[in-house]
Amino acid sequence: MRYLPLTDADRAAMLGVIGAASIEDLFTDVPEAARLDGPVAGLSLHASELAVERHMAKLAARNTVAGQVPFFLGAGAYRHHVPASVDHLIQRGEYLTAYTPYQPEIAQGTLQMLFEFQTQVARLYGCAVANASMYDGSTACWEAIAMAGRVTRRSRAVLASGLHPHYVEVARTMAKFTGDTLVTGTPTLGPACDEDALIAEVDEATACVVVQYPDILGRIPDLAKVAEAAHAKGALLVAVVTEPVALGAIKSPGELGADIVVGEGQSIGVGLQFGGPYLGLFAVRDPKHVRQMPGRLCGETMDAEGKRGFVLTLSTREQHIRREKATSNICTNSGLCALAFSIHMTLLGEKGLRALAAENHRLACLAADTLAQLPGVALVNESFFNEFTVTLPRDAREVVRELAGRDVLAGVSLGRLYPGADELAGGLVVAVTETTTEEDIAALAAALKEVLA
Repeated sequence: MRYLPLTDADRAAMLGVIGAASIEDLFTDVPEAARLDGPVAGLSLHASELAVERHMAKLAARNTVAGQVPFFLGAGAYRHHVPASVDHLIQRGEYLTAYTPYQPEIAQGTLQMLFEFQTQVARLYGCAVANASMYDGSTACWEAIAMAGRVTRRSRAVLASGLHPHYVEVARTMAKFTGDTLVTGTPTLGPACDEDALIAEVDEATACVVVQYPDILGRIPDLAKVAEAAHAKGALLVAVVTEPVALGAIKSPGELGADIVVGEGQSIGVGLQFGGPYLGLFAVRDPKHVRQMPGRLCGETMDAEGKRGFVLTLSTREQHIRREKATSNICTNSGLCALAFSIHMTLLGEKGLRALAAENHRLACLAADTLAQLPGVALVNESFFNEFTVTLPRDAREVVRELAGRDVLAGVSLGRLYPGADELAGGLVVAVTETTTEEDIAALAAALKEVLA
């Protein structure tokens, strides 16, 4: 906070209203071990605004920013180029005046954008209908599991071992309150996804099978095979896409039989932003499932004068009078991020998205071939888009730290994603996008060769 205008008397009055004796009383739920001891970030209790700005600038300068050094981090959050026009357009007054359509009819700019956004997501996912967005990919994944339970009237979900572990943890957290049973597993460092083992877990009590596409190791599962097996047991297939740019190169999940497709939209129009805010995408293949979707849907209509207009067609949440009939307690959509996604997608178009995907894949293949030639390094994947996994002869966490000391951000270690899984300790997930140069790849290979030597 840049400016603190309250006096001691103001604070005392506020504490009196809420019934707290001191400011410390507001933090009783925070364990002592988690509280800061002393001034924040090395600041004194009193300092001028200029002094604070200089001090914080020095601290910020110690960060390594994506783009300053060769950057290969991924695993659910990807560095892509966002055109400057995206940032310019999202600041137009038509959008700044409408954070979220609580009174939808007066927010025509926002509603029209969301209408177009829904069309883009539905086409990208190969589905009939998409909603106006969710918070992020992980919460969209859980909402899909909950929706499958409503549709099938079952409470068992089978999660593929290749599903992002953070998504799994969100689902586990929510399942504690709903009583749903989740069947999960840890991936193995094999070259292909084990669809047969996943299918073996599906039974007549299963509401849905959740598969990431491509998965956490970058492998591309056979969705059609899993969809057929799930449908044979009366279950739904939920496909999770953490890298939407991949759908410019591989078939959409809807084409392959996925009933619900969800994922993260951050790659298109939204920067890394220290982990958020991001953008959840949600779509269904069969229109009959629309009323079981969470969140909101915008539609097109005509007013009394015959003019085209946009309305909030469906809003299946508790705040819009639905209460116990609500399909979700998601109280808003990621409006600004959805706008950025829609603008970037419009600028790309279908040809642009395919060209972007092709460049991502070309550079990823170059990186995989280069790293696989290093002594002790082995490529895990048989197939991948812009992200793949290699195994190293040492704990990948240590290697990543050493490479960071050499100004190379090499990737995400599986030991970090799966602590305690010793068999995965040597695994390193490497992501390559259009922002990666051939010089970056050469720098990674040279630094990795030195560290492993």
